[in-house]
Amino acid sequence: MTEILEQKTARRRLHRAWPVAAVGFITLIGAAGFRSVPSVLLDPLHEEFGWSHATISGAVSINLLLYGLISPFAAALMDRLGLRKVVSGALVLIALGSGLTIFMDSSWQLLLCWGLLVGVGTGSMSMTFVATITGRWFFERRGLVTGILTAAGATGQLVFLPLIALLATSYGWRVPALVAAGAALAVVPLVLLFLRDYPSDVGLRAYGAPEGSAAGQRVEATGNSGVRALTALWTAMHRPAFWMLAGGFAICGASTNGLIGTHFVTAAHDHGMPVTTAASLLALVGIFDVGGTILSGWLTDRWDPRYLLIAYYSLRGLSLLVLPSLLGPTAEPSMWVFIIFYGLDWVATVPPTVALCREWFGVDGPIVFGWVFASHQIGAAAAATGAGAIRDLQGSYNLAWYLAGGLCAAAALMSACIGRRIPVV
Repeated sequence: MTEILEQKTARRRLHRAWPVAAVGFITLIGAAGFRSVPSVLLDPLHEEFGWSHATISGAVSINLLLYGLISPFAAALMDRLGLRKVVSGALVLIALGSGLTIFMDSSWQLLLCWGLLVGVGTGSMSMTFVATITGRWFFERRGLVTGILTAAGATGQLVFLPLIALLATSYGWRVPALVAAGAALAVVPLVLLFLRDYPSDVGLRAYGAPEGSAAGQRVEATGNSGVRALTALWTAMHRPAFWMLAGGFAICGASTNGLIGTHFVTAAHDHGMPVTTAASLLALVGIFDVGGTILSGWLTDRWDPRYLLIAYYSLRGLSLLVLPSLLGPTAEPSMWVFIIFYGLDWVATVPPTVALCREWFGVDGPIVFGWVFASHQIGAAAAATGAGAIRDLQGSYNLAWYLAGGLCAAAALMSACIGRRIPVV
């Protein structure tokens, strides 16, 4: 009888996995907000310092590139040092990078602060952080929780973008830079107090894990973290599935963070739309992305993730091809349709991609996903710089939209070429 009562009490008690996921959600909200700042400051920096859009976009490109390239090493480092140390250190780096920008007077300083420091900081809290939390703390509901944590990026954009645009318009670009630095430091105490590495550290199994399962048990990392990250990459490179995932995700990054995330506000302003209106529209993408990504996570638990990727990339490509005809001085109904449609698809690709990495690469799935995510950011960096150069040379972004739409069709084909594999864990 006592054993039955203890089991009932355990079922009623909130599993520790959910508070850990909540802290991860808050941290990822901040990371998304910090990355969104430069997209609103392109024009203010251009007007004050005279730097070209390509130069300023170069800092964004470094940020995006490091955001991805640091990811697999951060995932390996989390195995070695623990989540709290890595994430807390990352937040301090972001605060330094954002805060120091108020003293800059040369473009190389922008590259150092918003490119290097913020890039390394946000890269240490990228989507591999999501894969690590869900892989360690959840046996059931992995897809759903992956979708919820991924949606934190959209929520961060929703919270920060309108505020940053308002502050930049009212008080200049330095104030939002300081706000981002303060917000990063404010998250550190939550990470130190509530984040834990493994369920076994607090005497639990992963959420939903059956009796006797090893899910959620601490696995001691041995050797050098950098070597482990590179070894996982070397192993993954011998499987075609890795290249299909990496290629598709590179196009995903180019068509979202690199293009829309960096240049939509400026492109809309080119057509006469006020900056605050354009920033609010981009934030609305974040609103609908929350629902779209959570739904994608739910679907990933139930459907073949390859088919989801094919649908997501195909629909995104079509929407980008029609975008040039929708831009204007005001947000017409057709633009609202685009914002809703594109928002639902923004990062819906993450849950099925994480699931396929876990399916194909087992315990190394989070690290391999880090490399796949690195390709995402390489694509984003290339698009951020390339679209800025197209804008400088042609005076508009039209060619950038059309190129991105065509690339999305190629990503859909890559997804169709990924095979299925029995999960390894």
